[in-house]
Order: sequence, then C-alpha cells, then structure tokens
Amino acid sequence: MPDRDAQARAQFEQYVAARRQALLRTAYLLTGQHADAEDLVQLALVKAMPHWAKIAHDPEPYVRKVLARESISRWRRRRWREVSTEHVPEQEQGGADQTDRAAVRAALLQLAPRQRAVVVLRYFDDLTEAQTAQALGIAVGTVKSQSRDAMARLRELLPPEGAEAVRR
Repeated sequence: MPDRDAQARAQFEQYVAARRQALLRTAYLLTGQHADAEDLVQLALVKAMPHWAKIAHDPEPYVRKVLARESISRWRRRRWREVSTEHVPEQEQGGADQTDRAAVRAALLQLAPRQRAVVVLRYFDDLTEAQTAQALGIAVGTVKSQSRDAMARLRELLPPEGAEAVRR
C-alpha cells in the first residue's frame, strides 16, 4: 500500500508541475487577482487530492469544475466585504498590449461570476460547450445562452478596438 500511495503522490505532483501555470491563468481570469488566483488553485488541488485515484486518468475536468465552482462561491461570500477607497492605486505603465489586457480583464470582472466562468473556460481555456457544461455542472444550452449574453456585455464594455477582438 505505501508503494501505491507514493506512486499516486508522485503522479499528482507531476500533474501539478505540468499544469500549475495553466490553472493559475484560468484562476486569475476567474478572480482578477493574483493572490486570489493562487488561493483558488491551491484550494482546487487540495480538493482534488483525495479523489486522485478516481480522476488520475483525466484530472483536468474535475480540477476545472472545482476552480469554477469555488470561484463563484468565493465571490458570493466576499461581495459584501468590498470596501471603497478614497485613493485609487497607481496604474501599471505599459504599452498598448498592456492596455488591451487591462481593458479585457476589467470587462471580465464586470460580468456575473457564472458568465465569467463560461467565457474563461470556453474562450481562454478553449473548452467545447459540452466540456464547459460538464465543468460547471450546467446544461449545454445554459453555456450557450450565458456565452451569448456575456459576449454581448463584453462588446458593450470594451472600447471599439477591444470589442473587435471579442467578435473574432
């Protein structure tokens, strides 16, 4: 038994090493904050470890589902804690690419959590509608309608040049 546990642990560690950056990117797009993204990935991996024997053959859908669901749950728990500030922090200095990224990120953060999860999984993680539905535990039709509504909202929120990127 100890040999099997060591083997499973090594397999889990290999998965984490190989997929950590991609999971962090997804979590960042879901949360909009680096620290929150790291916490979300850690939480997802902690929740995945006890189920590793069942999911080891293809852990990605399970881990993405945990990321998306925990992101929505965290948003629900934290939304009442937002505090206004008198002074706005200084913005990062960057070129047009940084400006575009910031605009897309800001627009994503204005979407409802489920819409944001659908957009991130569908268009940033390049999942199919069926895979996105499975990851979120919703119907494919819901993915389609949430995606449609989210993309329409993003077109409203982004400047014309940013909206062009969303239309593609």
